[in-house]
Amino acid sequence: MPDSQPQPHPSSPGSSGSSGQWGSSEPSGPTGPSGPSGRSGPSDLWGVPSSLPGSAPLYGTKPVISPVDEPALLLCGARLVDGRTVDVRLVGGRIEAVGTAGSLSAGGTRACGPPLDLGGYLLLPAPADPHAHGDTALSADGGGGGGPVSYDAHDVQRRATEAALLQLGHGATAVRAHVRVGDVQGLGALTAVLRACRSLRGLTELTTVAMPRMLTGVAGADGLAMLRDALKMGASVVGGCPDLDPDPTGYVGAVLEVASEHGCPVDLHTDATDPARLARLAAMAGGLRPGVTLTPCGGLARLPAEVAARTADQLAAAGVAVVCLPQGGCGGVERRGTAPVRLLRAAGVRVAAGSGALRDVSNPVGRGDPLEAAYLLASRHGLRPEDAYDAVSASARAVLGLPEVRVEAGFPAELLAVRGDRLAGALSLAYSRIVIHQGRVVARTTAVREYCNSAAGVEADMDVDVELEADVEVGLPRQGRGEVS
Repeated sequence: MPDSQPQPHPSSPGSSGSSGQWGSSEPSGPTGPSGPSGRSGPSDLWGVPSSLPGSAPLYGTKPVISPVDEPALLLCGARLVDGRTVDVRLVGGRIEAVGTAGSLSAGGTRACGPPLDLGGYLLLPAPADPHAHGDTALSADGGGGGGPVSYDAHDVQRRATEAALLQLGHGATAVRAHVRVGDVQGLGALTAVLRACRSLRGLTELTTVAMPRMLTGVAGADGLAMLRDALKMGASVVGGCPDLDPDPTGYVGAVLEVASEHGCPVDLHTDATDPARLARLAAMAGGLRPGVTLTPCGGLARLPAEVAARTADQLAAAGVAVVCLPQGGCGGVERRGTAPVRLLRAAGVRVAAGSGALRDVSNPVGRGDPLEAAYLLASRHGLRPEDAYDAVSASARAVLGLPEVRVEAGFPAELLAVRGDRLAGALSLAYSRIVIHQGRVVARTTAVREYCNSAAGVEADMDVDVELEADVEVGLPRQGRGEVS
C-alpha cells in the first residue's frame, strides 16, 4: 500500500495536512522534524525552532505545559503488534482506556480534542535513546567552516536542541546526552546542554551525563571536583571513559564513590577489551543502585567465545546493563564494533541500543534513529524484530530509569505510530511517524512516495515512435497532489 498522511477522524473538522495546528501543508520529509535543511518544522507549533542562524539569540526557557492541562486525545483505529485494531484514549499524560475500534467515546473523563485517525498505522511504545552526545552533535563540518568543534555556549545549546528535536522526530521521547566536563570545555558545554533540556521540557525528556576525562592522580583532582560541581548544576548521571585514564580501575572507583554520594546512576564508555578489568568493574558495581551501564562494549565481540561468555555472566550477576551502538560508535572509545548482543542477552544482561554520534567527527553520517538501530540489530545481529525493538524501547527506558510503557490502560502515554501493520515492516521502512509524549502529539513526519508512468508510457508521451499494445498502463501506486509523468 502506498504511504499516506494520517487523516482526522470523520467527526473532526479540517485535515491533518492543512495549515493550522501543524503550521504547513508540506510534509517534513523522511528525516523527521526539519533539521539543518531549514524546512518548516517544530518551530511552527511550539516556538522552539529546530534550526537557528548564527545570529539568532540563545534558546530561552519555554513555559512548561503540564499533561493535566491538556485535553484528552482519542486515537482511532490503530493496529497493535498482536494484530488487534483498537481505539486508545489518552488523559493527563497516561493511557486512560484501550478498546476495540469504535468502542471509545471522545469524551471519557475529560473534554477531548479532535480524534486522530491512525488507520494504517502501527501503535508502539515510544523509543528512548540511552546514549547520545548533545554537546558534539551536528558538528561534523566544524560549524560550516571546516574548523574545530565550537564549544561556544550558543553553538552547543543550538546543536543540542536541534539534535534532540531530530531524535524526537524519529520517535525518541527520552534521550540521555553524554557531555564532557573539564579540559577546555570546563562546565560551559554542560551549562548549555542543561539550558537545552529546559527549553525542550514538555516536548522531550532530555537528561545529561557528566563525563570527566581524568579522575586519578594529581591531574584527576580537578576532574573530581568538576564532576561534583556538574552534579550540583543538574547533571543526573555520573559517566566517563575509564579506558582513557592511566588508572582505569581507580577511575571506576572514583566514579562509583561520587555516584554513591549523590544517589546517581553510572554510565561509562568502554571498549571492554580487557576481561580482567571488566571482572573488577562488575565486582565493584554489584549492588550499586540505581544502576551501572556500560557502552558500547564492542571489544567483547573480539574476545574468545568462552572468555566473552564468562564476562557476560559476571556482568549479569552484577546487574550491569550494556548499551550497544549498532549505528556506529562515538568519540568516547577508539575502536568500532557492536557488542555481542545475543551472547549478552542469553547470559541475562539487559541490552539496550543507543544512537551514539549524531553527525559529529566520529560518525559524520550518524542518524540518531532508534528504529534504524532496531533494524540493524535484527538484520545484522539476528534478533527477532520484537527483541530488536525492545532494545530501543522497554530496555532503553529501563536503563534510563523510566517507567515501563505498554499500550494498556494506566501506562504512560509515550507512544509512536508508524505507517504499517507489522513490526518487521515498520523496522524495514518506517518513514511516516507520529510521536506522542505525555499524552499529546509532539512530532509528525509524513513521507510521500510517487512513481512515474511505465517506460513505455513515458516514451509515448514524448512522441517517440514505439509500438504499443493498446493503451496499457502498468498502474503503479502513487500518492500526492498531482500526477508524475
